Amino acid sequence: MPKPPSRRNKATSAASTDSTSAANSVNEDISQQEDPGSATITISAVEVPELTQEEQSDRLHLERKVERAFFEAGKALMELRDRRLYRSTHKTFEEYCRSRFGYTRMAATYKIAAATVMENLSTIGLHNAEITTDGLQPPQMSTIGLQNVEMSTSGLQILPTNERQVRPLVALEPEVQRTAWQQAVQVAGGKVPTGRIVKDVVQRIMERTQVPNTYQIGEVCQILAKDNPELRGKGSCWAIVSAVNDFSCTVKMWDGEYAVGLQHLKSYNYLPAECEQVQEISDRISRVYSSVLEESVQKFLESLGKLKRVYLTDLEEKVLKVLELEIY
Repeated sequence: MPKPPSRRNKATSAASTDSTSAANSVNEDISQQEDPGSATITISAVEVPELTQEEQSDRLHLERKVERAFFEAGKALMELRDRRLYRSTHKTFEEYCRSRFGYTRMAATYKIAAATVMENLSTIGLHNAEITTDGLQPPQMSTIGLQNVEMSTSGLQILPTNERQVRPLVALEPEVQRTAWQQAVQVAGGKVPTGRIVKDVVQRIMERTQVPNTYQIGEVCQILAKDNPELRGKGSCWAIVSAVNDFSCTVKMWDGEYAVGLQHLKSYNYLPAECEQVQEISDRISRVYSSVLEESVQKFLESLGKLKRVYLTDLEEKVLKVLELEIY
């Protein structure tokens, strides 16, 4: 006796019949059209939710943090250095930066200098806001208005987004930094300029304002550290010129050599014999000075580097000789 067809076969057969009927129906619909290529497909639009005011504020805040990453790093390094927060684990800031972040002393110095320049450039927007915000002068502007100005970058200010754009400005005075940056923005067509554009603008400014370098090798100068973060702690120290460059001098101090711009040097106008005396004292300090010395000893040696005379007193001479004998 033949077996009755199973339910599975029936279901399959029915599904196949339905599929065939559906396909025939579609083919009939298409065949009835004059041009099958003119068939349109309707896609439901996907609604993109708008950001809330709080989300817009958070986004702007986070974008600013991304743009100002190098600025935040420089400010943090400056505070770590100035407050000596490295002292529990490292003798010097240089050792700390190399161990903790992998930065050389020069790299850390550049980041700190870049942060100082960035802070200076930020005043451009506030200055413009004094003129453009509702036509009011600063005394009439509310605190909320100022906060909005600082948060906004559109129309008021275009700030650097990386260290390369800032580094060429370090050599300029604060007022000139702002002028140079605005010129670079104009050259870039109102956008954030590249580091190359900024460098070219700075070079042209320096060429126009070049002052003849009249310093001579062996001349003793005083360091003027104002508005130059790289010379922090070196103000009023004397330095001996070891090389004369177009816009700066390489000077020798008790703890190494530095490239110093002409605007940060002032000659003592010593006679040649007096310069030789200072050179001798400098060499003696350099031989014994070290970052591993006790802080009180370092301070004493640094104080000798700030003398406004070309000789040591009897007591200073005795203490220096004791240190020379102790170390050597």
